[in-house]
Amino acid sequence: MKKVFFQKYTLLLCNILFIVPAIAQHKNKIDRKALVERHNVIVNSTNPLSALSLGNGRFAFTVDVTGLQSFPEHYDKGIPLGTQSQWGWHSFRDTAGYKFEEALKKYEFNNHSGTYAVQWHSPARNKDASDWFRQNVHRLQLGGLGFEIIKKNGSVATIEDIKDIQQTLDPWTGEIRSHFTVEGNAVDVWTDVHQEMDLVAVDVRSALLKKGRLKVTLRFPYPTNEFADYGDNWKSPEKHSSGIINTSNSGALVYHQLDTTRYYVKFGWKGNASVRNTAVHQFLLTPGSASDHFQFSCLFTAQKAPLAIPDFTATRLNNREQWSKFWINGGAVDFSGSTDPRANELERRIVLSQYLLRIQEAGDLPPQETGLTYNSWYGKPHLEMHYWHSLQFALWGRPELLERSMNWYFHVKTKAEEIAKRQGYEGARWQKMTDPDGNESPSSVGAFLIWQEPHLITFAEAVYRTHHNRAILNRYKNLVFATADFMASFPFFDKAHDRYVLGKGIIAAQERYNPEETYNPTYELQYWYWALSTAQQWRKRLGLAPNKKYAEILKKLSALPQKNGVYLTTESSPDCYNNPHLESDHPSVLAAYGMLPYNKRLDIAVMKKTFDLIWKTWDWKDTWGWDFPMTAMAATRLGLPDKAIDALFMPIQTNTYLPNGHNYQDARLRIYLPGNGGLLTAMALMCAGWDGCKTTNPGFPKNGKWKVKWENLQRMF
Repeated sequence: MKKVFFQKYTLLLCNILFIVPAIAQHKNKIDRKALVERHNVIVNSTNPLSALSLGNGRFAFTVDVTGLQSFPEHYDKGIPLGTQSQWGWHSFRDTAGYKFEEALKKYEFNNHSGTYAVQWHSPARNKDASDWFRQNVHRLQLGGLGFEIIKKNGSVATIEDIKDIQQTLDPWTGEIRSHFTVEGNAVDVWTDVHQEMDLVAVDVRSALLKKGRLKVTLRFPYPTNEFADYGDNWKSPEKHSSGIINTSNSGALVYHQLDTTRYYVKFGWKGNASVRNTAVHQFLLTPGSASDHFQFSCLFTAQKAPLAIPDFTATRLNNREQWSKFWINGGAVDFSGSTDPRANELERRIVLSQYLLRIQEAGDLPPQETGLTYNSWYGKPHLEMHYWHSLQFALWGRPELLERSMNWYFHVKTKAEEIAKRQGYEGARWQKMTDPDGNESPSSVGAFLIWQEPHLITFAEAVYRTHHNRAILNRYKNLVFATADFMASFPFFDKAHDRYVLGKGIIAAQERYNPEETYNPTYELQYWYWALSTAQQWRKRLGLAPNKKYAEILKKLSALPQKNGVYLTTESSPDCYNNPHLESDHPSVLAAYGMLPYNKRLDIAVMKKTFDLIWKTWDWKDTWGWDFPMTAMAATRLGLPDKAIDALFMPIQTNTYLPNGHNYQDARLRIYLPGNGGLLTAMALMCAGWDGCKTTNPGFPKNGKWKVKWENLQRMF
């Protein structure tokens, strides 16, 4: 009897260890402050790629070497000096009366007739309509807040006049300290962003203040209606309006009106100062000349601001308290003592990626790929990237930050159900390129992608594994089941082969395939199987009977396609490793055993051979930032830790991490936050492992060169 009890107790303990967040195996706790601050970012030049950002997850403010946004034109081809908030959206007036139905095109796939929002090329009316709904709404650059510095001769200083630059971003405190000189006059600036308000607070010290030669400007740009928006478009002043609503001895309120969008900027200061309108859409904050020390705050808000706003001291205190909690309570990885020359750089990327994702992407909406710095794809979220942006929050002990954007799915569920219905399916088909209200944006790729669909189940399961309580099941069950209902209705039953087929009518995660020809992509098949299995598990946890349709799909879902002993990207592309075009973009077949765990459908020996082939033959120059951590995850699960580290350091441009931590892609995407999020997701797997993994730090070589300490990371599935 005692033996049976002991066996049951041991089994229960093992199960618990697999579902609760993992903890470090080391007795000595990580010195988190030392870990973070050894990766402070130091800037000593005006390199356009060196701009630094502050933020609170819902609002971000990016600065140049002056600590404000004094020279935006210099940075617009680097890291732009953006001011963006999750509430800041705008649409141009629709003078043509476009209807969304004009962007829809009818297709028939597998006896399902429906309409898809695509990019039309002709006729002109449909093209214009699809362009309109693709471009509107777009995210706003809210305003440029910079210094106006007057030289001895009365001219305004340029970027070339800024000398002796010493600027530091301290991620531990969330503060930027900037020092520079102009004509030998020192200027010292401390810049903070409030963690509960869209507010910038600044402390300035310089003799130039007493000389009346250092002032603050606020300029309102006009949106570009282009793929990107850098916040320095001063054209078309007649198309928007702005002005001062009121002023007092301690502050001023300014408005900006664009079509039907109106928002406000509230100034607050200590001492004597004044605000006046000096040019169209330009306002000048002039400090009194009695002191060489000036503090002010600037709140961006969609509503009229309160009478008083937090000053610099209160903002700095709030900022430091919140950042300290962030760094102390979440996950941490420490490579100190390692002798592999890549260890310090990997640690730097990990620390700065946590910082960047916290300031740019911890909001109430799925993020855009360039966060809250500048627009890409008009500032709209891409839901297939939500996994790479945000899953890491749960894995790094911060599930509440993931849940902020998960709640958005409740808001847009009805529109996702409408998409599924007009295409002949059940449940909710989650949007690909979308906006704050869940409106679908026309996209000839996005309309046919399906790998964003299971992400919601992944998020819900990750949060459940963190808390492991029924409240989580009840909170997200309707989203999980609506997702699974679509997934169960989507596959086509192939009677001749007694199987369910994914496609046609899809584009694989590797966006190289014609939707009208593509079926059974390996990664999507595995993701479908995992997600429907997990949905069934949720039903069991809730005391519900298994869903018969889910069970039918799981039983007869097509096998993973193979040829010559390797997995194909899709069953419909047997030549995928003999066609150079199909050996570029995302090597997503690796995600089938990188992002996803093992199941009985997978042959690990075949996946190992597939990995080796892709490693040797793939056009790695034509890939994206998250492909490298995805590859590292596959290598880790396959027991190839050397390859996992090599993948993270593959010398490819899109695997570049700038001194400020940003993952650089190319001249169009100078920052790419899915790469940063992918890195953190890979680190959780490489350190904490996954369910059933018995190897300590499975993603790191056992050659004596890596000393790996970590805390508060959650195992992967």
